Amino acid sequence: MNKNFIKATENYCDANEHVPAPLLRKSFNINAPVGKASVSICGLGFYVLFINGKNITKGQIAPYVSNPDHLCYYDTYDVTQLLNVGENVIGIMLGNGFLNSFGGAIWDFEKADFRGAPRVALEFKAETANGEFSFIADESFKAHPSPILFDDLRLGETYDANLKLNGWNTVGFDDSAWTPALTAETPRGDMKSCEAEPIVIIKELKPVSITKEDDAYIYDFGINTAGVCRLSINAEKNQRITMWHGELIHEGKFNNDRIRFFRKNIDCSYYDNYNQTVRYIASGEGTEVYTPYFSYYGFRYVKVEGITEEQATEDLLTYLVMSSDIKTIGGFECSNETVNKLFDMAVNADRSNFFYFPTDCPHREKNGWTGDAAMSADRMALLYGVDTSWRVWLDNIRKAQNDRGELPGIVPTTGWGFKWGNGPTWDSVLFNLPYMLYKFRNDTDVIRENAHAMMRYLAYVMTRRSEDGTVAIGLGDWVPVGKLHASHYDAPLALTDSVMVMDIAKKAGEMFTAIGYTHDAEYANGIAKEMRETVRRELIDLNTMTVKGNCQSSQCIPLYYGVFNEDEEKAACDRLVEFIHEKGDAYDCGFIGLHCIFHVLSKFGYTDLAYKMIMGDEFPSYKYFLDIGETAMVEMMLPNPYDCASHNHHFLCDYARWFMTTLAGLTVVDSNTIKVSPVFVDDLDYASAWHELPTGKVTVSWKRDENGTPQVTVDAPDGVKIIK
Repeated sequence: MNKNFIKATENYCDANEHVPAPLLRKSFNINAPVGKASVSICGLGFYVLFINGKNITKGQIAPYVSNPDHLCYYDTYDVTQLLNVGENVIGIMLGNGFLNSFGGAIWDFEKADFRGAPRVALEFKAETANGEFSFIADESFKAHPSPILFDDLRLGETYDANLKLNGWNTVGFDDSAWTPALTAETPRGDMKSCEAEPIVIIKELKPVSITKEDDAYIYDFGINTAGVCRLSINAEKNQRITMWHGELIHEGKFNNDRIRFFRKNIDCSYYDNYNQTVRYIASGEGTEVYTPYFSYYGFRYVKVEGITEEQATEDLLTYLVMSSDIKTIGGFECSNETVNKLFDMAVNADRSNFFYFPTDCPHREKNGWTGDAAMSADRMALLYGVDTSWRVWLDNIRKAQNDRGELPGIVPTTGWGFKWGNGPTWDSVLFNLPYMLYKFRNDTDVIRENAHAMMRYLAYVMTRRSEDGTVAIGLGDWVPVGKLHASHYDAPLALTDSVMVMDIAKKAGEMFTAIGYTHDAEYANGIAKEMRETVRRELIDLNTMTVKGNCQSSQCIPLYYGVFNEDEEKAACDRLVEFIHEKGDAYDCGFIGLHCIFHVLSKFGYTDLAYKMIMGDEFPSYKYFLDIGETAMVEMMLPNPYDCASHNHHFLCDYARWFMTTLAGLTVVDSNTIKVSPVFVDDLDYASAWHELPTGKVTVSWKRDENGTPQVTVDAPDGVKIIK
């Protein structure tokens, strides 16, 4: 793929200076029947591709979101059946995307060296009866402003239907008033064909209610997820419709305060007017249909301004729910509908936060936070076919690694996330993702692809040890339950960082051994051994089996990751249970502790307690959030919904994995081995979990018979090893 980029203008959109999204077109003639033809395209930031008026764009938002200084992704289309003998037209519409992500000022995206006007590189190739015919994007393409007056991935779009150019991407259109395209700056990143699954519409929703609020109408779609709304309206010419997308009704009013942006020394006031906001200016020409092209939103509610009571019908808006087209390869159900709804909440949070890669939230940030993905990796590998998408994201993670071996807290990034927002728990994504693909799919290629980066990181992190041998350099047990400040965690940073370094080194040793990297395996295993000894020496009272911090997270994290010796574990777990009882049999962990605590309790015979903690009626149980109306998981576990920040995060959802491994009893040991060990809680009459191994689907189910005795059934392909 060539790197000859073109653009429409030198100017580019900003919060205070709106520049329309550009249209580009090229008319060309083919003088003989076509045997085979293709178009390869790299649009920076986003593109929509038309051939003879037909939109052939892969997915809803293309291409893959990346830092163009690292990697530039292109898509290739077979257009053989779309071409005619005679005149043909290629049409392209470009959006700002990550190239000009001025709505990401919080993460310094507006300071990117590569920031500029949208641009595109393209290759057309055809084999005809008269020979080969090809061209690339150059000044022969013509440019014109589109009706999209404003677009930003986070802030939204403004569309003026009066400026629509009918037929602009078809044969016979008069483009004499259009201007020649300009040569654009060449991005530094390597060109790479995108293998990641596209972003698709997974379902359509109609509103469950429409209510009036002052001069606006609130559309409630019944679920907080991610996507866009398709607007369909008969309107007066120049009627202006504004659609605000949000998660929360607070004090009876639509409210999106908690998904706005706040940062010292940066003027973010424009977010008040452009946060997840679509503006449509009607042409007045019959039924007008509009769907945003270059943005998506996290929302349950849409506040619509500028419409009449007669226009406020359920047909006005259709929620197009979107996500990456990753396959579901696991599931769970049981006899308790509340448990099932909690599982569905986790799946919804996962799905609405998978747009090419795992994001933290689908509204405020849309960032690839590494720590969020690292703590969700076990669950996502169990539930979804993430193999390809993870491997593509890992390519970007490696590109983001700096010369020291350090990793940023978000990927892609323009450089933000090295001074704050990272650390071993976040950086463990480089190890956890390959490890899960190795464990679940026996994928050793992904280990080889990332081995050098893993070794570089291990060498780096060992230079960050304190005098006592511990590591304390990043973020810790983030968003502890019941605390308004995400960083006010009780578990010492030295504990969580040091344990995480131990764990990633241990995983690296196992992976390096699997691919025959003996020397690297010895190095990694040596780090794991040394860090385990350090944690035991510096952070644990081995007389009482109490870990520094004297809290649930401090106690359960070392138990989960294997810091205690086998003969010490019961006493250590007893201390954990004491801490739980002190909190009224409720959890008070941050996101690392919540990844561990339920699994630890079940391992040592406290499944009933774990179930009670999840299913209690009062805050801070998971059931509490379901009972107050949440349909995805909150970012911060606080009793007042307004304080919870985001209402759609996936990193607190590991309870769903516990449902599968403990309540149903299905644990994937490796790509051809499962462990069957259900725990029969009194509240359930049956439970079932399934997972698709490389060799086929396995299902573990149990159901109580007429005597109340659980009967277990296992269905697995021939050759799958089953242990109990």
